[in-house]
Amino acid sequence: MSSQGGGQRSGRPRQADIARIAGVSQATVSLVLNGNEAGLALAQSTRARVLGAARQLGYVADPAARRLVARSNRLLGVYTFMATFPVDFRNSYYPFLVGVEEEAAAQGYDLLLFTGSGSTRPEKQADGLNRLRLADGCVLIGRHAPTEELLRLLDDGFPLVYVGRNDTVGSQLPYIGADYVRASADVVTELARLGHRRLAYVREPDQAVASLDREEGFRLGLQENGVHGEVVYTDGSDLNEARLRGWLEAGTTAFVAESTDTQAAADALRACAASAGLKYPQDFSLAMLGEEVNPQPGAPVVTGFAVPRPEMGRRAARMLIELLSGDGAAAHQELLACPPVAGETTGPPR
Repeated sequence: MSSQGGGQRSGRPRQADIARIAGVSQATVSLVLNGNEAGLALAQSTRARVLGAARQLGYVADPAARRLVARSNRLLGVYTFMATFPVDFRNSYYPFLVGVEEEAAAQGYDLLLFTGSGSTRPEKQADGLNRLRLADGCVLIGRHAPTEELLRLLDDGFPLVYVGRNDTVGSQLPYIGADYVRASADVVTELARLGHRRLAYVREPDQAVASLDREEGFRLGLQENGVHGEVVYTDGSDLNEARLRGWLEAGTTAFVAESTDTQAAADALRACAASAGLKYPQDFSLAMLGEEVNPQPGAPVVTGFAVPRPEMGRRAARMLIELLSGDGAAAHQELLACPPVAGETTGPPR
């Protein structure tokens, strides 16, 4: 029962109640109970009075308030630069999110998903990046990111880790990426081992870092193996049966397709082959720089390499948590190896 006119207050004890019993200010109580350096510097007798009063009243600190004071909500943000958030398991970004979630859960963190990040308008992306401050730090996923806003967050000391190689802001941005260059060169090496001497790489015109790395790896593989090849930039709309037959008649025996979240170039190439009644590896070999996250049931496994998406997500979350704990050594840029996929779509040339 509460009484009128300043009597004993019932309910959950407050820091003001502790201050009254201990004979100190409420600010002093806050310093002692929050356990920060200023509180530890107080006289031992003062600390003892405050802690004794807290025990007497059965005071329990509000965990949310304590995290707010410490600027730690144990919240990891996840932001994507794409039209929809990758919550559909058929989305190629979904395995990254699975890895982030697994590591966050293992270390006692919750995820804050920024689902409004899909706009391609720079001013909207800037607004979205400003909202990242609601979390303790953030994992970024996507093919493109606004450099100016990334620099602003990094200069402010906001912890960020990118999933994928991103050196647009130099060494300031920590990332966990995949070694697309070496993996792509190894696909060309496998085709050369099978006897192919003229290749065509069909890729989308997007100039994302992942696409540039794959093309660099393709060209490196040509150089290392002494084989010929050309790079074809297409969104798929200009690929047709006649063009495919023209490549074959000119001596191309193997095609390499870029793996992206849209698969536009790869799907168009396969559609042309189906329309022409051509099969692989009987009529030509087909490889992919990457792999299909969700292949069609019954479709042959395409030769290529596997992107370690869940592991990249896990390591990105782990790195971010280490940064939040004050481990500056955790901030680095790392590329993970991509294991080869021995598919059913490649063989010796006819």
